[in-house]
Amino acid sequence: MHISQIFNLAALASVVSAVTISYDKGYDDRARSLTKVACSDGENGLITRKHWNTQGDIPTFPFIGGAQAVEGWNSAKCGTCWRLDYKGRSINVLAIDHTDAGFNIAQEAMDALTNNQAVQLGTLRHYQKKSAEEAPKTSAKGGYHLKALVYKKEGPRIQWSADDVESASRPRALHRSNSQFSIHSSHSRRGSIDPSLALPIQYRAVSFQIDESIDQELFKAKKHKKSAAKELENLDWHTVSPEEIFERLLTSKTQGLSAEQAKKNISEYGKNVPSHPPTHYTKQIFGYFFKGFGGILLVGGILVFVSWKPLGEPAPAIANLALAIVLLAVFVIQAVFNAWQDWSSSRVMASITTMLPDNCIILRDGVQVTVLASDIVPGDILYIKAGNKLPADVRLIEVSSDAKFDRSILTGESAPLPGTIDSTDPNFLETRCIGLQGTHCISGSGLGVVVSTGDETVFGRIAKLTNEPSTGMTPLEKEVLNFVFIIISIMVTMIVTFVIVWAAYLRKNHPGWISVPALIVSCVSVAIAFIPEGLPIAVTASLTITANIMRKNKILCKSLKTVETLGSVSVICSDKTGTLTKNKMYVTEAAIGAFDMSVEGSRDEMIRQKNAEDGPNSVSQLRTIAGLCNSGNFDAATYHLPLHDRKIHGDATDQAILRFSESLGPVTETRESWVKTFEIAFNSKNKYMIRTFTLADRTGLDLALSLTEANEFRQNDTLLTIKGAPDVLINRCSMFVDRDGVSKPLDESTRFSISCMKDRWSSQGKRVILLGRKTLRHGTIQSSPTDAKFEDEIMEQSRTGLTFVGIVGIVDPPRDEIPSVVGILRRAGIRIFMVTGDFALTAQAIAAECGIITNLPGAVKTITALTRDEVSAPSSIDKSADPTPQPVTSIVVSGPELITLNECQWDQLCRYDEIVFARTTPEQKLRIVREFQSRDEIVGMTGDGVNDAPSLKAADIGIALGSGSDIAIEAADMVLLESFSAIVHAVQYGRVVFDNLKKTIAYLLPAGSFSEFWPVFGNVIFGIPQILSSFLMIVICCFTDCAAAIVLAYEAPEADVLLRRPRKPKVDRLVNWQLMLQTYAFIGILESIASFAMAFWYLERQGIPFSVFWFQYGALPDNLDSDYVASKLAVASSIYFVNLVVMQWFNLLGVRTRRLSIFQHPPLFKKETRNWLLFPAMGFALLMVFFWLYVPEFQRVLGTAEVPVEYFFLPGAFGLAILLLEEGRKYSIRTWPNSVLGRCAW
Repeated sequence: MHISQIFNLAALASVVSAVTISYDKGYDDRARSLTKVACSDGENGLITRKHWNTQGDIPTFPFIGGAQAVEGWNSAKCGTCWRLDYKGRSINVLAIDHTDAGFNIAQEAMDALTNNQAVQLGTLRHYQKKSAEEAPKTSAKGGYHLKALVYKKEGPRIQWSADDVESASRPRALHRSNSQFSIHSSHSRRGSIDPSLALPIQYRAVSFQIDESIDQELFKAKKHKKSAAKELENLDWHTVSPEEIFERLLTSKTQGLSAEQAKKNISEYGKNVPSHPPTHYTKQIFGYFFKGFGGILLVGGILVFVSWKPLGEPAPAIANLALAIVLLAVFVIQAVFNAWQDWSSSRVMASITTMLPDNCIILRDGVQVTVLASDIVPGDILYIKAGNKLPADVRLIEVSSDAKFDRSILTGESAPLPGTIDSTDPNFLETRCIGLQGTHCISGSGLGVVVSTGDETVFGRIAKLTNEPSTGMTPLEKEVLNFVFIIISIMVTMIVTFVIVWAAYLRKNHPGWISVPALIVSCVSVAIAFIPEGLPIAVTASLTITANIMRKNKILCKSLKTVETLGSVSVICSDKTGTLTKNKMYVTEAAIGAFDMSVEGSRDEMIRQKNAEDGPNSVSQLRTIAGLCNSGNFDAATYHLPLHDRKIHGDATDQAILRFSESLGPVTETRESWVKTFEIAFNSKNKYMIRTFTLADRTGLDLALSLTEANEFRQNDTLLTIKGAPDVLINRCSMFVDRDGVSKPLDESTRFSISCMKDRWSSQGKRVILLGRKTLRHGTIQSSPTDAKFEDEIMEQSRTGLTFVGIVGIVDPPRDEIPSVVGILRRAGIRIFMVTGDFALTAQAIAAECGIITNLPGAVKTITALTRDEVSAPSSIDKSADPTPQPVTSIVVSGPELITLNECQWDQLCRYDEIVFARTTPEQKLRIVREFQSRDEIVGMTGDGVNDAPSLKAADIGIALGSGSDIAIEAADMVLLESFSAIVHAVQYGRVVFDNLKKTIAYLLPAGSFSEFWPVFGNVIFGIPQILSSFLMIVICCFTDCAAAIVLAYEAPEADVLLRRPRKPKVDRLVNWQLMLQTYAFIGILESIASFAMAFWYLERQGIPFSVFWFQYGALPDNLDSDYVASKLAVASSIYFVNLVVMQWFNLLGVRTRRLSIFQHPPLFKKETRNWLLFPAMGFALLMVFFWLYVPEFQRVLGTAEVPVEYFFLPGAFGLAILLLEEGRKYSIRTWPNSVLGRCAW
């Protein structure tokens, strides 16, 4: 059963008994199955119910989707009718027209209703119309299954009301949902870490299970699944009062749990961690044996064994038995190695996931404390803010009006649901006063009491019923597999060719040359020789090693796919605040009216005003609004420290303004004079924050208002405070507070002065925040703060009549390492852009400090440089058309301007070298990512806030900071736990993965494929003895070459790895013609010629010239003894083997770099390039030589022999020559990169 079906079952368990299905008496069951159904309005075709959302308008009667619409449930054409009885109401809900003129299964209708998003769960049996005399007298009892396929906005269950029943008799207009770039409609190809790994997001199908057959189908799961659903139904945390919950859990809203009670609870309930899914050992062990090329080794071993007996009888060759044993031994060894590799990589990835920041703020002993999410227990009071992922199931006891929760991880519903403190539904899974573990708070804030942790949460109960999902193959592994398929195709072609030649020619004309067992052994040898057995291991090892290196550099990669994609990143779109900057803001400037001053000047001005008799209070008004309209709070544990050392809970902007307010006077005293009644949190769309207050103590009036306004303020009036972007709020202001603290009309002169001041501060890189207020007389707002309409009324009141109290300038300095990081990435061919919600001048100034903008301000373009037609577009921007250096182009574009761009302008914009996107919303950030992706760019997106999450998911690589919000970390593929400069290491090692795998292939192919093929080819085609035995071929492939191939995964980055342009995945393949040319036409030919020459030179010295073998097919001259020739051929075969092994040492040293000299990238003596594992790998190869050639028992059984000492040194000379030739090739490439050799370089 699919996990969504299990969840549906649990969600509907409490209501299914209240639903009955019956059919009209004019219909009877003909048991015809349908898989699509449609709703009828009884008159004009298909409709949807209240609160259902559709994608696109549905045509009206008489046509829909090119077919005639259903006329109505009682129409002559209507072949099916269902009636739903629910809570005492009946409604005809489904109708199917099965006539030729209509649509039998309503395919067009469901596509239109759900935009192809509906999920099928089972089938539907329908009723066939009967004649009146055949009509049954009673309704049907059970036996049928009603399924309504919908795309529903409000929740995962249909709820019928009187409005729904009434709407069944009239058509309803349907409208397209404008969600193309909605934050809630974003979709990502990647998954994130738990819990979303276990619960894939999908659209829901509402299903009411009625008939016995369907019950059996959906309840085949084990009994504990039914128990889990029953337990969910019995939960009552949402129906009891908060006070009762506090009493049950021995906690309180104001004090939280005591430390002693928390210890008792953690002993009783355990850690807040989910149980690990069960391990399928049989499947795992099977995978270890047959992963990679295990199957080929096993089949090859079996075939060789059969060649020994019975095919080899009456004189079975003992060498074939030995070869079969070796192949089977290698089969077992590679399984053991796969198991070790799996354990190793799992350990690395497990250690990486434990590095994720997973903290939450709770209340214990009356003090806010930060603890690990695994340490919270039922009864803890949890503070919730936008961006948080809920670590447990909580009952909400306090929420802001804009608090909304994204439950898509559990329900698949993309629309966020508002949080409430009162139960809205008797079903635990439906009510909005419960926050479920794993869901995100995407806006607003709240307070909740933890009611369930670990396996007792809803997610924990469901996760126990699921298995861990398959991670699948990464793109790089798929590319390796594609390469292997090519090699296998060549191998199969060669084997088929050999068999055809043997069957058509050799078997008839030279019957004694190659027997059937010998042919099978030769074919197996070719197969083993062609396949790079070490490559799959090298792929996993390389990715795991790189991920481990990144972990040591405090870079968290959630999947191995992330590692490889990093090497292709060509564009990085970076958020500003907290990513490029330190996110340690402080106020440096303040202004009241047109009078600006420093922070120190503000203190002096405030002292002057206090000392003046009946003096002004303008600074006090600014301080009060800064303290009231602020969600920051000082940590009680650090309140005794100096102001700059105190910890503040809240975002960086609020922290800076709170410190500024505190520096002018105690914020606590200010807040005690007012009672907060309502809050609208700051978000990147509105770009402002609102808080409303009622008066608690009239002493607060003299600090917050001018003297006249304070005298007019009544006890039941409301003070609206607001802070946000000046360009958004200044036009809403009609009054301003002057230096004397008097409210005056905001004239154009003052407005202009404020605008100039704002622009001046912005151009200096300061974030400018406007602080304002408005007095709302009693009765102005008709609803109360608890009403849903209150927010709309407050928003309406904030649009006009505000009083401008002042502005503050906030500095958020760039991180120290950012300029050098930007420079390195730019030299690596990566364009890095700033994408921020800040004002354009501020963004441009910070971008200049970061090195993202290098042109002078006068040379930076604006949207006016982008023409709307291709004809007049400036061609100088397209640098791909002209290889000569072009001037660096820079442009600053704001979010509102992006909406106006057409395709031609986007084409021009995406070719700029330096771009700053200012005043962007989450939807616009998402649009930016997709526009670059549509132009074949590999996009990395960095960010740390809630508003960055959609674009982080959409990007090819989402990069979050460890200090970022939970939702950003959840959405990202990679997390930088410390410095942003770690992104350089991430890109570097992302490229190294690809480089090292190319090096592995370049090392394996010359000896393990090319040089082993020619002895078999010569044996079959030219009739000469197989100069390299089949057994020694397998030793090279499975032993001597494998070790070196694996250690190449440990190669350090080359010095020029960040001086090359990013790899283009569609063009720069893992194995291209340049690599094949290098491995086959260069190294492979040299190794093959040298090995043949050494082997036949030895035979020549032993009195056996090459001419006696050429096209002889085993026939020997009379003067040569066959036993003597066989013994010398065994030595020659061993010489060929030794020659390849020794020459591969030098190939290994040469293949370590693609362009650099061995002296620039030495394997020893230089820490940055050192790879001492190369030499143990060479020693292992030499050990294999002595093991197989010098043990007498192996010589007798396997046909190997001792090799004269000179044949160990001569291959060294050949190998040195290859290394020198390779050094010359690389020198030519470095010196003349555009030469023929340069274009052929791999």
